[in-house]
Amino acid sequence: METMIVAIIEGGYSHEKVVSLKSAQTVHEHLNKEKYKTYRVRIDSDGWYGYTNDGKYAPINRNDFSMIVDGEHIKFEYAFIVIHGTPGEDGKLQAYFDMMNIPYNTCNQLLSTLTFNKFICNTFLSKLGIPVAKAILVNRGAQYDKEHILKELGLPCFVKPADGGSSFGVTKVKNISQLDDAIKLATENGNGTQALIEQFLDGREVTNGVYRNTKETIVLPITEIISKNEFFDYNAKYAGDSEEITPAKLSDEMTLKVKSLTKKIYNLLNMSGLARIDYIIVKDEPYMIEINTVPGQSAASIVPQMARAEGIPLSQIFDEIIECSLLIR
Repeated sequence: METMIVAIIEGGYSHEKVVSLKSAQTVHEHLNKEKYKTYRVRIDSDGWYGYTNDGKYAPINRNDFSMIVDGEHIKFEYAFIVIHGTPGEDGKLQAYFDMMNIPYNTCNQLLSTLTFNKFICNTFLSKLGIPVAKAILVNRGAQYDKEHILKELGLPCFVKPADGGSSFGVTKVKNISQLDDAIKLATENGNGTQALIEQFLDGREVTNGVYRNTKETIVLPITEIISKNEFFDYNAKYAGDSEEITPAKLSDEMTLKVKSLTKKIYNLLNMSGLARIDYIIVKDEPYMIEINTVPGQSAASIVPQMARAEGIPLSQIFDEIIECSLLIR
């Protein structure tokens, strides 16, 4: 059987690069070597270059997404995007691969762009009946009314980049005097253009993985996150400062409610690939916080925990995602 030449795309231009490199290693280890010949391809501020399996690296020709190794022209047939943040999660690479006619594992360009901006995505979904937290958007350099923000959202509230991830640049604001610094921090992270000020929801934090194969939408077990810190910040996510319970100890009714909402959002947006949707459960209502279309795959990440709990090998999930994407692109 002829193997498909797959580029595992890692790196990126944001603070999330460090997570991406770990995720790419997981994907590299679990892709079926009998079906796929894999190369890790780094895209970052130093350029585009691919690593060969003997440790060498070569520049990527962006005109046809290929590289030359020891005189051999290696033309990539598939892109497995594992860049968290820009340009892998915001639609930029998806648009490039669409123009190159190269299939890839994530949502398309439009949905990647939509879901990457938390304010735009949540506003859009709220119009379709999905419960979300109240929020206000502040553009970098724009004037804002602190009293209006306080009146609309109350304290405490969260300030975060509208287009960032891995909890970089997030502040839990308890006093209105903290707001200026929080907005400045938020606009220095992500793409650095907008800060999202979000209502604090006092409840249980859960997250739910989901993907589509050629037959159906698969919803993975729910994980509950209990942070040892003020919130689920970077250290809680990646330095062990949290307890992650998979499957979450929810009632059967709430488990069904969250999973049904995950499936509804995924299908409503006609998403593809692997995604993770985060919620805060307040009383008996799960509020959607954000959608991650390139969720972490490192050893410390949540989706691999969900896969283990469900008894599905990561190699199977990745294989099914590739098979499904080949049908739609």
